[in-house]
Amino acid sequence: MSRSGVLADRIARQTGLAVREARVVGAQHGYQHLMVTLSGGRRAFAKAAPARDPAASPDPGPDPRAARAGAVAAAFAAEANGLRWLAEAAAVPVPEVLAVGPEALVISMIPPGRATPEAAFGFGTDLARLHAVGAAGFGAPWPGFIASLPLDNTQDEADWPRWYAHRRLLPFLSRAVDAGALRPQDARLVEAVIDRIGSLAGPAEPPSRIHGDCWAGNVLWSGGRGWLIDPAAHGGHRETDLAMLALFGAPGLDRILVGYNDTVPLAAGWRSRIPLHQLHPLLVHACLFGASYSEEVRSAARAALAI
Repeated sequence: MSRSGVLADRIARQTGLAVREARVVGAQHGYQHLMVTLSGGRRAFAKAAPARDPAASPDPGPDPRAARAGAVAAAFAAEANGLRWLAEAAAVPVPEVLAVGPEALVISMIPPGRATPEAAFGFGTDLARLHAVGAAGFGAPWPGFIASLPLDNTQDEADWPRWYAHRRLLPFLSRAVDAGALRPQDARLVEAVIDRIGSLAGPAEPPSRIHGDCWAGNVLWSGGRGWLIDPAAHGGHRETDLAMLALFGAPGLDRILVGYNDTVPLAAGWRSRIPLHQLHPLLVHACLFGASYSEEVRSAARAALAI
């Protein structure tokens, strides 16, 4: 059997879909990315756990592969839950979840398009409408993931500043320090933000339905609209998604912001709070990629404290 045939058979067994062909097109965060053709010719996109090597010698003691398999299954389930939850809002288009299993997630294929000024403005309008749908509380009723790292989505009655501090900043600060990505003096800067977060977070807002990892790479442009992929979706603060768009530069960001603010105006001072909302994703990057992100964490913390 050809390699594409082996992959197609594997995806079919994992998801129950009738898969005609599957081809690896890349990899990220330990997952294979595949272009899939279903019976009948429909195209789809899949994420799959890497194939196990049957010749590999088992490790003594607890099997790390079992832990990894559990994390992969949880990550795929979280992404599927997030996509479905965002789709319920009928605001920003998202891919359809075709199948999800312990080792694979298959979603509909989004044909490529261009980020025109009109599409950017419309995406801003759609994003404002998505956020306005709201959420039952801060967090989500499923365990979360961002990239390959778990997110604490515990829902509680805390206000957003406390929720953000305890569910987003502290866990990743501890992980980054333990991994040696941040020094104790870096940690003290972030801890100063946490100590003052009630006064730094701006006016209280109800929980918004947010994407949660809304950097430019997770916005696809197709058919004159912006589509959201790879969510870390939860009830959060709407400024978080906008800060993520600004973090690595989104095409047409000025037009996105105009479309957003024309639809649901942002609270006064929101631009000054961008570093506060960027602090969590920068801590995530420090956890994933090490000390190369330490200066950006420090800069964001200093800017947040300067409000």
